[in-house]
Amino acid sequence: MLDTRPLLLETDFPALRRDSLTTLQVNLGYLCNLSCTHCHVNAGPTRTELMDKDNIDLVLTYLQQRDIRLLDLTGGSPEMNPHFKYLVTAARALGVTVLDRCNPTILMEPGFDDLPAFYAANKIIVVASMPCYSEQNVDRQRGKGVYADSIAGLQLLNAVGYGKPGTGLELNLVYNPDEPVLPPGQQGLEADYKRELMRDHGIVFNQLFAIANMPISRFGARLLAKNQYTEYMALLRGAFVASNLATVMCRSLVSVDYEGFVYDCDFNQMLDLPLISSDKPKPHLRDLLTLDLTAAPIAIGEHCYGCTAGQGSSCGGALN
Repeated sequence: MLDTRPLLLETDFPALRRDSLTTLQVNLGYLCNLSCTHCHVNAGPTRTELMDKDNIDLVLTYLQQRDIRLLDLTGGSPEMNPHFKYLVTAARALGVTVLDRCNPTILMEPGFDDLPAFYAANKIIVVASMPCYSEQNVDRQRGKGVYADSIAGLQLLNAVGYGKPGTGLELNLVYNPDEPVLPPGQQGLEADYKRELMRDHGIVFNQLFAIANMPISRFGARLLAKNQYTEYMALLRGAFVASNLATVMCRSLVSVDYEGFVYDCDFNQMLDLPLISSDKPKPHLRDLLTLDLTAAPIAIGEHCYGCTAGQGSSCGGALN
């Protein structure tokens, strides 16, 4: 696969420093039931990398010792890690809010049918990938039949109260463009999603997160193969908005890979750009147990322009 990493390491992106740490984002592994064309972690059904129990216990220790209030679980499909439920229930017992980055088709897989009830019992915030409200667009990006399974999964979440007023069960959807373009305005697109999904399928949800695709991994390889990399980077750089620097996710988040090594964000993880806030060349989560990261420098690259272009982009959607 073509690799954009060598093209991203040298940059004139503005230097960044951390604010206080509020979120621990943990990649539980690259195993997934789908292989999406835009996936920046190259996740798929044949991947075998999964976080083991020792590192999951270290995550719990870090949450407790550093008083982190939000655990953001990602993958792959994080639910396919055999220790997923153990981690969630233990984190909730510590009073930590858990967010699960879920592709809703996992709810239709054998052995995962109890997930909606488990999510609800633990009041997990569900952030479900749904790249379009159109069947044709979703199946082109994710594979035939994925739209139907995604709709069925979202309906199961609605059935246990997710997305409905007064339940306290938060369901957010994620939009990624499948082409080398910036996402449209998040507010207007959210209104379109809510209208179309309610009209066609009776589905309700709380918010839509519009996230720009990063020029790395599988999406980056597509850009190179189609000779679109230079044009896409020019688009990102040309749409740079300095005010987005104040709220980019790397200022309040640490990303942990399935082996326990730490990075400033999930994208740096995929580019193997480790956290530079430690004296270790590739720090592990255990090295951060007594380290205050406030005001520490952040590792940057050309891909950082993807988070600051236009309305901005983070794991929580648009920045402005």
